[in-house]
Amino acid sequence: MAGLSDQTDTAVEPATTGVTVRDGVELAWQTYGTGPRTLLLLPTWQIFDSRFWKAQVGYLSRHFRVVTFDGRGTGASGHPTGASAYSNDECAADVTAVLNATGTERAVLVALSCAASWAIQTAADHPDRVDGVFALSPSCGVSVSQPVRDAHAFDERLDSTQGWAKYNRYYWTEGDFADFRDFFFHQMFTEPHSTKQLEDALRWSEQTDPQTLVDANLGRLGCDGVVCRSIDEAAQRVTCPVLVVHGTDDRVRSDAVGRRIAELTGGRLVLIEGGGHGLMSRSPVQINRLIHEFATSACAPVIGSTDRPTEPTTWTFAPSRRRRVLYLSSPIGLGHAARDLAVVQELRRLEPDIEVDWLAQHPVTRVLEAARERVHPASAWLASESTHVEHESGEHDLHAFQAIRRMDAILVHNFMVFQDLVADEHYDLVVGDEAWDVDYFLHENPELKTFNFAWMTDFVGWLPMPDGGPEEAALTADYNAEMIEQRARFARVRDRSIFVGSPEDVVPDSFGDGLPQIPDWMGKNFDFAGYVTGFDPAALPDRAELRHQLGMPQDERVCVVTVGGTGVGRPLLERVLDAVPLARRAAPDLRFIVVTGPRIDPRSLPRRRGVNVRGFLPDLYRHLAASDLAVVQGGLTTCMELTAGRRPFVYVPLRHHFEQNFHVRHRLERYGAGRHLPYEEAADPDALAAAVLTELDRVVDYRPVETDGAARAAAMLAELL
Repeated sequence: MAGLSDQTDTAVEPATTGVTVRDGVELAWQTYGTGPRTLLLLPTWQIFDSRFWKAQVGYLSRHFRVVTFDGRGTGASGHPTGASAYSNDECAADVTAVLNATGTERAVLVALSCAASWAIQTAADHPDRVDGVFALSPSCGVSVSQPVRDAHAFDERLDSTQGWAKYNRYYWTEGDFADFRDFFFHQMFTEPHSTKQLEDALRWSEQTDPQTLVDANLGRLGCDGVVCRSIDEAAQRVTCPVLVVHGTDDRVRSDAVGRRIAELTGGRLVLIEGGGHGLMSRSPVQINRLIHEFATSACAPVIGSTDRPTEPTTWTFAPSRRRRVLYLSSPIGLGHAARDLAVVQELRRLEPDIEVDWLAQHPVTRVLEAARERVHPASAWLASESTHVEHESGEHDLHAFQAIRRMDAILVHNFMVFQDLVADEHYDLVVGDEAWDVDYFLHENPELKTFNFAWMTDFVGWLPMPDGGPEEAALTADYNAEMIEQRARFARVRDRSIFVGSPEDVVPDSFGDGLPQIPDWMGKNFDFAGYVTGFDPAALPDRAELRHQLGMPQDERVCVVTVGGTGVGRPLLERVLDAVPLARRAAPDLRFIVVTGPRIDPRSLPRRRGVNVRGFLPDLYRHLAASDLAVVQGGLTTCMELTAGRRPFVYVPLRHHFEQNFHVRHRLERYGAGRHLPYEEAADPDALAAAVLTELDRVVDYRPVETDGAARAAAMLAELL
């Protein structure tokens, strides 16, 4: 069931899955959510399976029951042969079969491209089953010509292999099908910076064989003796509400088709200026909101019919409202939570009457709960970014840039959670500490910003790893260029951009070929708070007293080993445990405290003499300050806590993690802090033990770390209140 089970393409898990068989063809379906009305997200042309709805399923399933299925000829469904198996009548009958199989009496049908024909036929033939039709970029056989496509007869062998001449059965089966797919998806995604959408479509379409696509097109177009009913006639029989959404730069089917469908059905038309054919992927927030609005309106009589009393709505006169802050703290590493708490504490000193809510997910919630902060209940709807990162990781290897790219469905899902929250409740200020989803989609949809917004980060600039070659360099440059363009066009989205550090901490690199130098651009676009440690080293007891408070032996040396808030660091913990016997043989007084964090079970690690394995420690910085040495990943927060505490440490950056290898390493070298050890060396127990013993008694001379970063950041935020 490849089409339905690829975890990298999902933000939520299905509630139920199943397969129904109609006339010998299996149809694999899934349901999500338990809302009072069902949305059936139809499949589309057989060039790929139902994963193209990945940016819609998570959000819509919080409000409706959602059903998806792989269309015949795709994914986990059956792959019949012959044109007659793919007629519009057959595909429309599949819609009814899935409604029956999932126990759905009525549904709103949401259709992309040629699936609009199947939705229209179903609505015309079974009006008692369809509450509404949402037709996105319809590509129906209505009475509208499209000369560029119509000039090339699909069933004739052509000499030309340029442009839409590639839309030819012989070019697919005898020519270069991969080249056609590349051409077609570039016509589908015409918007700039669509590299991820193109990558997804090409990856999904690898499972499509040329002959299936030929059969599907012949059946849909009424060739090889297949009889096609008139879509114009069916459209005129539709009695339910219809909403047609079409991009004005759709190069697959022009918006003339959408206009005609709206005219024939008496439906409403929404044009997306400059939008292409794949709006569900390229403009997911807007499409999600349009589907929700339409489905809510179409289903209003059903949703409103309930015996339960209506909950009262409360509105507070604006001048009487308490000032409220919504804080978003990145779950990728617990360091964000520590520094964000420090900033909030300083902000409360400046503005004692503010009310702070946190929109956060595990493991950040562990830190917030320990600090008795209010985690907003909407946080329960967030999809786990940490789980995704762990799924993406290898042995001490995390391609951070690609992991973020492949987290796109989760980012859409989590932004929609955020958007629902700020639409329902008022906030004077939203602070996003590397909340990539909120920052990106607010720039894509600036009209949604109804609050002051502050963006915080400790690095700026996606950087390619050397072994990624020219392709990765081009991708990172494209992402950087999009960010630069967003900031230039919609500077008003961020009321404050705060860099957690000093200008000297910025990597002296370029955003990419033809793009600005990162320090130059940041000097014009960011305020610098200095580093935020999350604690004041001067407020700690002396090391002897601190060790006594923590139960550390006074007559032994202690090495603390920690790998952050995800499960990605497990291999490094295991390598350290392999090196422990060697290190203790040379230094018998050396003991190890291995901190697994909140996402690794301490009981799952092997036991070693001289090792104390601990789980989540909310006051980890105290253990680091009391240690004689630490072995850590290359995460900025832990390394800077050790730098502030003036403790020797060995840091082992995750392979392919551009932030740890470039941004963090540059900053640590500026402070003269820590010893960098590549994982290839750390994986050798002898080399790792030797590094531990060498650094154990090192006398450090680090550059002092700022102690007023939290106060400076809070003062910048207070100005927005």
